[in-house]
Amino acid sequence: MTRSSPKLSWDVLNIDLEAEANRIAERLRDVTSRVLHKRGLVVAISGGIDSSACIGLAARAVGPQRVFALILPERDSSDDSASRAIELANHLGVAYEKQDIAPALAGIGCYKWRDEAIRRAIPQYGEGWRMKIVISGGTEGRFNHFRLIAIAPDGKQYDERLNLQDYLQIVAATNFKQRLRKTLEYFHADRLNYAVVGTPNRLEYDQGFFVKNGDGSADVKPIAHLYKSQVYALAAHLGLPERICKAVPTTDTYSLPQGQDEFYFALPYREMDLALWAHNHGVPASELGEVLGIAADKAQFIYNDIEAKRRTTQYLHRAPVLMEEVGEIHAAG
Repeated sequence: MTRSSPKLSWDVLNIDLEAEANRIAERLRDVTSRVLHKRGLVVAISGGIDSSACIGLAARAVGPQRVFALILPERDSSDDSASRAIELANHLGVAYEKQDIAPALAGIGCYKWRDEAIRRAIPQYGEGWRMKIVISGGTEGRFNHFRLIAIAPDGKQYDERLNLQDYLQIVAATNFKQRLRKTLEYFHADRLNYAVVGTPNRLEYDQGFFVKNGDGSADVKPIAHLYKSQVYALAAHLGLPERICKAVPTTDTYSLPQGQDEFYFALPYREMDLALWAHNHGVPASELGEVLGIAADKAQFIYNDIEAKRRTTQYLHRAPVLMEEVGEIHAAG
């Protein structure tokens, strides 16, 4: 089969960073004022690379005086995440507010529902324990399944396979975190007549690594077309603080440190970027395997996992389904 794409190498992810930053900023400025008719932009920043790049682009687009940052830690957030976020807001000169959302999450049962499901797998689980969920199976050609890793206060580690009911309850409970944050983002957006910026990169957007009506909800998503490697490069080009540009991506959702590749993706982000690019451009799995130094069958499993995630998360991208089109509304838009 003849392919128009170049031979696969790490260089395929290289972009003209200044041209891309200017293009996004110009489009973001136009969307904010002419499409959304808003005065500025609200960005929730976690200290991670994606939200940091987004707020850097927002400041370039509309000016730091029309950008408002939110820092919204909770019980399981890393202290370093909030520290990086504050450093970033000060670096850019944007106004910000920090609000601990743990009391609200406790009030709506986030931690209660989560811990109830955890205790069905590990009855001893309680105060002072730390935990995370990890994924297994997909890259070996087996069905993905999830394991619960927990560490007791005395340091003893537990590793239990989660049944589907308990996995879904833990995820549903932790999704409160993203949905409550989005509620606060829209409060401040309404208060200021600003638009809300969503922060997923291409890998997250394509593979459904977001919460519907949580971090998946936004008025504009400036980096959804950029692979995560490109976002890192763009953040450095924008002159963001070094410790943000070098931060290892985590979910910052569970009390134990958790890499995104542990919870969701088949590979660390750089390799996963290349795999997604290769799959999108029709590169044979054997060629991907050569570049990544893995067997062709494992590379094919990764391609299969990409397609499986697209199928199972398609629902997250869907707008509400109408029983009948309301033509007047679409015509007005």
